[in-house]
Amino acid sequence: MSTVAKDRRVPFFTRIAYGIGESAEGMQRNANSLFVLFYYNQVLGLPGTLAGAALFIALLVDGFTDPLIGTWSDHCRSKLGRRHPFMFAAALPVGLTFIGLFAPPSGLGEVGLFLWLTAFAVLTRFALTLYNVPHLALGTEITEDPEERTRLILLRQLFSYLGTTFAIVVGFGWFFSDARGGRLLAENYPTFAIALGTAMTVAILVAAVGTRSEIRHVNTAPPRQRGFLAQLVRDVRESARNKPFVWLAAGTTALFVSAGVHRTLSLYLLEYFWALRSGQMVVVQLATLIGLFAGIVALRIVLFRTSKRFTLLLGTAGAVLFQVLPVLLRLVDLFPANGTSALVWALIVMEVIQGAFSAFALVAYFAMMTDVTDLHELDTGARREGALFGVITFAVKASAAVAQIVAGIGLDVIDWPRGAGVTVSDVPADTIVHLGIFYGPVLMVFSAAGIWCYLHYRLDAKRRAEIMRELYARRRAAAAGTTA
Repeated sequence: MSTVAKDRRVPFFTRIAYGIGESAEGMQRNANSLFVLFYYNQVLGLPGTLAGAALFIALLVDGFTDPLIGTWSDHCRSKLGRRHPFMFAAALPVGLTFIGLFAPPSGLGEVGLFLWLTAFAVLTRFALTLYNVPHLALGTEITEDPEERTRLILLRQLFSYLGTTFAIVVGFGWFFSDARGGRLLAENYPTFAIALGTAMTVAILVAAVGTRSEIRHVNTAPPRQRGFLAQLVRDVRESARNKPFVWLAAGTTALFVSAGVHRTLSLYLLEYFWALRSGQMVVVQLATLIGLFAGIVALRIVLFRTSKRFTLLLGTAGAVLFQVLPVLLRLVDLFPANGTSALVWALIVMEVIQGAFSAFALVAYFAMMTDVTDLHELDTGARREGALFGVITFAVKASAAVAQIVAGIGLDVIDWPRGAGVTVSDVPADTIVHLGIFYGPVLMVFSAAGIWCYLHYRLDAKRRAEIMRELYARRRAAAAGTTA
């Protein structure tokens, strides 16, 4: 463990390499949420309940691996430090398993498709977890300067959005464009997966190689005083005693059910509810990213002039409102009609605003996570970035798992027609309305629960400064004792 304060600036090119690594997570998250359920349910004909159940199982298994990988990386001792062995090991599996996810053999039948989807969804998510949890922990521990940490978070989010942009552009703009057969042609999906899988592997390798110089600044793994499983249980138990962390995790869990339903049904809304063409889908999806970039630019004014908690609450409430508002307005006939340019422009405006608020929420959330890791060290005497990020990503993925099965069951309940030949004209008008009715209330209920949890978070700037003073004093005393 470090015995000194690490109020340092991270070198520019190291920051860029670290940020590039997050683009892999952005690519996979976007592709999984937009295309996987749609591909297996709508294109391959797997019932929504089975597809949702497969993704539920995968996310639940993946969630349990997050604390495991976090604790493992916290206690890893190697020449590459305690984070980089995992980052290097994950690079190739992330790409290969993603390709396999979109390349099931023909003639599997419903049971075979269900098993293939379950297996590769588990493998894909585990491979990314092997990289992502240590990568997140690395950004928290290489510096303790609050503004420098915020810069790293901003850069990480920026590249996450760039990864999302890449997935949207190569997906809707090329592989799933109307000129190439659109979103309902099964042959388009394996080639899309090859392009994205290769890009993810390259991004992870850039991050792993480009941040090797930071290994000397990473805290040394503490000696393990008990077996691995016992240590894992202890880490989880200690995390549960950290009240600000618990409220942050609880709020994020509820909100990710809402976000998971939104992302899972996004392509259904674009394809059928709004009846957009591929070019319009690209524009509307990129509008969200324009909003995210605008939010990052405006964030410095909001975050540094108010508080992290206020910024999180503002961002969450605004993002949810403008996410749901277009569907609610359409249900009461107050939104432009399908097939009009007014609809596209209205969706663009809503997505820009929603994206800006989302940037506020995401950056504030990660900044608050760095604060709870410092509180955890003060309370326990140990740095456990990996364990804390592992626990919270478990909570997030468990909620996302719930969202997947909720969305899958919802599609079956409203009797959504399946098959690659189903076009907008084949879906009854009442069924499309039911999709909107199902989508809106689910998002609003879970989002309200998340905001309520965030209201109970109590760790302000004054308390954070006190924590750092106590930590620095403790480290100086430990260093003096060692010298003596």
